[in-house]
Amino acid sequence: MEILVLGLVVFFAAHLVPTRPALRSALVERVGALGYRAAHSVVALVGFALIVYGYGMAREQGPALVYDPPYWLRHVTMLLMLIAFIVLPASFLPGKIKAAVKHPMLVAVKAWALSHLLVNGDLASLVLFASFLAWAVYDRISMKRRPAPAPVKGPVVNDILVVVIGVVLYASFVMKLHLWLIGVPVIG
Repeated sequence: MEILVLGLVVFFAAHLVPTRPALRSALVERVGALGYRAAHSVVALVGFALIVYGYGMAREQGPALVYDPPYWLRHVTMLLMLIAFIVLPASFLPGKIKAAVKHPMLVAVKAWALSHLLVNGDLASLVLFASFLAWAVYDRISMKRRPAPAPVKGPVVNDILVVVIGVVLYASFVMKLHLWLIGVPVIG
């Protein structure tokens, strides 16, 4: 569990820097934009690797069950994950969906984290998913205090692509990828 927590601290330390514009500017001034991006990426990747390793270790040690979620919450999770998979590609393809959601990556992270909190009652899962949910909420609030980028309008075809890509990714994860990557079947 300690490695999981260390990974979360490292990962979110890298992701909290952009929420502090003065700190980010000072770092960019000191190491340059490319140096900042490189350092940010390396720190985030190290944190992510520690999260994956630490969560895997915590699961191997056996779950410290905090609560036993009711079965019907699986259906809510499936719906939230469909939303997450649809809004995630909207982060990269400007269109009406991105404009309506404003920050699709954060919405996807919130939907992912909340949906997984609903169906995972072990301590490691609570630490992992609650941390991501808290960060996404904090980051969204902090974005209101930062200068907003000018909205980029995209063609309607981008919205169609967002939905198609999202549904295909969702179906892939439900059928095979979640089991293959995470080791847990979605259905079954």
